[in-house]
Amino acid sequence: MPTELKMPALSPTMEEGTLAKWLVKVGDVVKSGDLLAEIETDKATMEFEAVDEGTITQILVAEGSEGVKVGAPIAILAAEGEDTSAAPAPAPAAKAESPAPKQVEAAPAEQPAPASAPTPAPPATGGGETPPAPASPAVGKEADRIAASPLARRLAEAQGIDLSTVKGSGPNGRIVRADVETAPAASARVPAVTAAAPPPPSAKPAAAPVDTDIPHEVVKLSGMRKVIARRLTESKQQVPHIYLTVDIRLDALLKLRGELNAGLASRNIKLSVNDMLIKALALSLIEVPECNVSFAGDTLVKYSRTDISVAVSIPGGLITPIITGADTMAISAISKAMGDLAGRAKEGKLQPHEYQGGTASLSNMGMYGIKQFDAVINPPQAMIMAIGAGEARPYVVDGALVVATVMSATGSFDHRAIDGSDGARQMKAFKALVENPLGLVA
Repeated sequence: MPTELKMPALSPTMEEGTLAKWLVKVGDVVKSGDLLAEIETDKATMEFEAVDEGTITQILVAEGSEGVKVGAPIAILAAEGEDTSAAPAPAPAAKAESPAPKQVEAAPAEQPAPASAPTPAPPATGGGETPPAPASPAVGKEADRIAASPLARRLAEAQGIDLSTVKGSGPNGRIVRADVETAPAASARVPAVTAAAPPPPSAKPAAAPVDTDIPHEVVKLSGMRKVIARRLTESKQQVPHIYLTVDIRLDALLKLRGELNAGLASRNIKLSVNDMLIKALALSLIEVPECNVSFAGDTLVKYSRTDISVAVSIPGGLITPIITGADTMAISAISKAMGDLAGRAKEGKLQPHEYQGGTASLSNMGMYGIKQFDAVINPPQAMIMAIGAGEARPYVVDGALVVATVMSATGSFDHRAIDGSDGARQMKAFKALVENPLGLVA
């Protein structure tokens, strides 16, 4: 009988999405791997691919429909010779509206400020996703094989992913491309983190209605803004934050940056201060591994690699692409990776594994002239570094008062996992690396 195509779960935290655009129409013949639709998740706009061959006989959800629940039928696919008379009639689309421009959705701070997630499991803003469950068995004579689309199989083989550990979101539990792309991020997390995650929060953050005579307009929240509101609230309610601030002299780092950029000019590479701070944060976490951790209830997850989530502002919100293994990368490599990730983040083209995960976060608001601020932790990460603007200040050097370029950096630490003394050691290590920056290139 005809197959119902259902709204897929394209990210670990997705509960509903917007069917932004159909890429097929009734009567089109599709094969496995063909793109069917563009779907806005709680983090990004992603493509939905076919996992079976057949003809699109019905479109059940119109373009621009919002709030379509994961698992809800959105179209009917019939194989050759199948009777479509028994196919279900189109269901009214959830919150169907006229097609709207594509909107990029993002997780708040999976980083900086996602919090442990509800049932599908937290990303962030991005980490702490629900461990993948074994894929549903294939039906019929293929029951002894794992059900997966050809494209998903090729991706899994190329990335060395065991399909038996991947949960399929396609029809009958079939594994599709999005499931494989999410798998690396999922496998990088430790099940204990999710097991100890707090109970799911209420679906909507509590807020009193606003009754005002002041001229105004009411703007509907995007999916991204809803996620930001929920996860920031979760983080502040469930994670006991401790804040530690240090003032850091930047003169030596700025001098080294100028010299490095002069040497890299022929390669069209221009390092930013932020690139160097990413490296400094990564190395400081290696030096003080007690801060490169995740709290997991009755266990503590200790990471041996530093994956730094970097806050990037995008239209309507925030997303945190990840520099994987930043402690072992050259600053020039960090710069190139950051430029690529930030550019694709603003275009809504990041893949889930590029913004889900991370062991710590960095948020820099210095470019806005902000002197100092306290950032919200992105669980299951246990720390985030908030960077203020570098500015000329009176500073004591070798007992003498001088004018130096100084910035304030504030570390937010999960006090359940990190003691104040360990946080202080990590801040001291970060300060030393920035003020003596040759250690960043050694």
